[in-house]
Amino acid sequence: MSSFEQGKEFMAGWIRGRFENGATCLDVGACDGNWWNRVGRFLTMDAVEIWQPNVDRHQLAQKYRRVWCMDVEELAYEHYDLIIFGDVIEHMTVEKAQRVIEYARPRCREMIIAVPYLYRQGPMYGNQWEAHLQEDLTPELFDARYPGFRIIHRPVPNYAYYVKAEDGT
Repeated sequence: MSSFEQGKEFMAGWIRGRFENGATCLDVGACDGNWWNRVGRFLTMDAVEIWQPNVDRHQLAQKYRRVWCMDVEELAYEHYDLIIFGDVIEHMTVEKAQRVIEYARPRCREMIIAVPYLYRQGPMYGNQWEAHLQEDLTPELFDARYPGFRIIHRPVPNYAYYVKAEDGT
């Protein structure tokens, strides 16, 4: 399944206005390559996708510079200008999502986390990883679980984009 479409164009414009051409980006949970389709010709993008059928079906290896088919928690990396967690953390336990975000935080200049609120979803398309393990997310719970982020765009009441709070813009 692809992520929510609401707000993607706004965020693509924000990315283009904030980063130089060729800046490095890690797309976590690339799925169908939605972020590459929007900013991949502008950024140098790598991807991590946990489900091999998504890598194959959406030809991610032909889009991204590098594609890792693995759990992001097992991926070691040095630094990216931008890391995008687009509709990803709700698929992890709270504890795992916290570990993954804390690992990523010092390894990027900026981070985008996009999440739906109060959204129930089980496995889909034969993909067990599609199940939401944080169906209870609300803005208040996000703030409590993932301090240090702020909402940059909330296109609809049940969906928001967060960035690092230490960014003053």
